[in-house]
Amino acid sequence: MEKTISENGETVAEGSIRGYDSLHQLLSTNLKPELYQEVSRLLLGSNCGKKSLEKIVLPESAKTLSSKHDFDLQALSFSAGKEQMRKPRVVRVGLIQNSIALPTTAPFLDQKKGIFDKLKPMIDAAGVAGVNILCLQEAWTMPFAFCTREKRWCEFAEPVDGESTKFLQEFAKKYNMVIVSPILERDIDHGEVLWNTAVIIGNNGNIIGKHRKNHIPRVGDFNESTYYMEGDTGHPVFETVFGKIAVNICYGRHHPLNWLAFGLNGAEIVFNPSATVGELSEPMWPIEARNAAIANSYFVGSINRVGTEVFPNPFTSGDEKPQHNDFGHFYGSSHFSAPDASCTPSLSRHKDGLMISDMDLNLCRQYKDKWGFRMTARYDVYADLLANYIKPDFKPQVVSDPMLHKNSS
Repeated sequence: MEKTISENGETVAEGSIRGYDSLHQLLSTNLKPELYQEVSRLLLGSNCGKKSLEKIVLPESAKTLSSKHDFDLQALSFSAGKEQMRKPRVVRVGLIQNSIALPTTAPFLDQKKGIFDKLKPMIDAAGVAGVNILCLQEAWTMPFAFCTREKRWCEFAEPVDGESTKFLQEFAKKYNMVIVSPILERDIDHGEVLWNTAVIIGNNGNIIGKHRKNHIPRVGDFNESTYYMEGDTGHPVFETVFGKIAVNICYGRHHPLNWLAFGLNGAEIVFNPSATVGELSEPMWPIEARNAAIANSYFVGSINRVGTEVFPNPFTSGDEKPQHNDFGHFYGSSHFSAPDASCTPSLSRHKDGLMISDMDLNLCRQYKDKWGFRMTARYDVYADLLANYIKPDFKPQVVSDPMLHKNSS
């Protein structure tokens, strides 16, 4: 961040304008108001015809926790059209992004406790702010060590009803809050196999269920199949007192059919807890979730961890890069997207944060009615293609110009 560049005559630290939301902030200070409003409409959308999302007034106790523990705190509200036969179905939802608490060389128990201690005031802030559903980031209890391919990191794995679940169950009961807890799971009943799993904790502190990550990356440093394979739980939607939710873990966001399946099962909010770095995916980050929200008529909560995690032993990943000790920068930028193509600004790229949003779930049906994507979809045609595609004798439906063959002969 030491090198500087010039933007409209101003000197700006390199890195401070990186990221979708940072671009939005830069434009807001350099464009004329009327031009900025149009750019904002394209970048962040327009919820129910409004120029911007309304800010939520949070209790002072939440703001105090944010200030004392130095985490970003944002709160905005999505509206829906007023209906005559249904009351509004407003739910308050939160996302937490965070960096690890101690270096990866610290004792594992200290690392885990440090993360628990770091998250406690952030969860408390969500609770006093009245959050109904809270989602944490992928593998939140540990460093994202799956780049190293070292098996000692398996020590962080725990059963679905393990230490982290018990820790969060107390908050769930205290604040009447559903909590989505993505962990490294150890399946005690089936050979102690590991899974990348999201545990759904009910507002009464009960375990509603779990979902295991459907798609496992094998790209660059992300060679996670050293630790766990593709999940076996399908595309479950969890019906809670606050609405129907699902979890599309990390790499699954690159698979449109994965998003679709949660929608077909009736999800109203889909969370995407992630751990991804700037060089690999940042240009895709604001696009994929927004597209999924639009195409499937549900809300999406996108969560990414923060910071650069340095590991003691260098590693390579078969991508022709020299050996290195870190993934790169986890760029945070957690945000919400809505079915009407509107979205919140993002949390910081460099700082822990809590994003809160009020969302009227009536908007989901309203946009199904408006665009008719379910009605106009050709599921029978898609099903026929997919059924044939998975057969060994599948042949692509390609119609060639006869002149191509004539000319070649």
